[in-house]
Amino acid sequence: MEFNKILVINVNEEQLSPSHWVIIDTISKKRTHLAKDSNKIVENLNDTDCLLVGFGVKIDKNTIDNTPNLKYIGMFGTGYGNIDINYAKSKKIVVCNVPNYSTESVAELVFAVILEQLRELETAKKQTRNGNYSEDGFLPTEIKNKKFGILGLGNIGKRVAELALCFGADVGYWSRNRKIDIESKGIKYENADDLILKSDFLTLHLSHTNDTENFLNKDRIQKIKKGAIVINTSPMELVDIDALEIRLKSEDITFILDHSDEMTKENLERLSKYPNCIIYPPIGCITKEAGINKQEIFVENIENFLQGAPTNKVN
Repeated sequence: MEFNKILVINVNEEQLSPSHWVIIDTISKKRTHLAKDSNKIVENLNDTDCLLVGFGVKIDKNTIDNTPNLKYIGMFGTGYGNIDINYAKSKKIVVCNVPNYSTESVAELVFAVILEQLRELETAKKQTRNGNYSEDGFLPTEIKNKKFGILGLGNIGKRVAELALCFGADVGYWSRNRKIDIESKGIKYENADDLILKSDFLTLHLSHTNDTENFLNKDRIQKIKKGAIVINTSPMELVDIDALEIRLKSEDITFILDHSDEMTKENLERLSKYPNCIIYPPIGCITKEAGINKQEIFVENIENFLQGAPTNKVN
């Protein structure tokens, strides 16, 4: 079995190795690449039976209705909030994503940015480059014995929880489903609002869906403990930007994010004005190891669908 035409939107040639593109080309008669804002997308949908999409590509009811031969949508990433998976299911279209490819990569970044903040590493590097090797003025703190709250206990959240335990933190979590296996390690299940209220460190590990959009709403952002460090390595659609900006003005929390590539220029400019909002490029999932995992899972999903045994199906 093969596809008649694969339409690739917002996934560049460089994002997959040549060997993976060779595999894709062996299972399709034609492959077309377009940018997510291309005005040629609609005209290319009619004879497309496979859509491969990157971040920021919206596949809604209208798009699906304009793609009458569509059988498969492959998301080149974990989050699928921009895809109407329920409508796709009603049309017998399979949607697959790429989960768990960057668990170690993202979890390690969480602690890298926390330690950089706690130990004032940026200030220290600048100081020594200017010839000042004194420790005077530094007032670092430790993770040990602090409250570490985790919102979303999927694979990444679990790994963050394990690492937080290694640092000696008091670790609590909230997730839509309780995870009894990890609770046996001493990680406590708590109400999300209670956890937000008392955590010194708060990390978000939720996929972007209709249910999780603005999960950190105005009320929850106001509940964040004074002095807390909040790390969001998930899409910023989880956060009410207006409410976050109001709280940042109070200068009593630090907010750290890395999904800057998916944000509007306007929102980036709004948040970057605040020294207590630290914005990184999307570096959480770009380790060498994660990149290899992502490509392999993405292509295997396509192959398995054609073999009648779809993997990582989200609908």
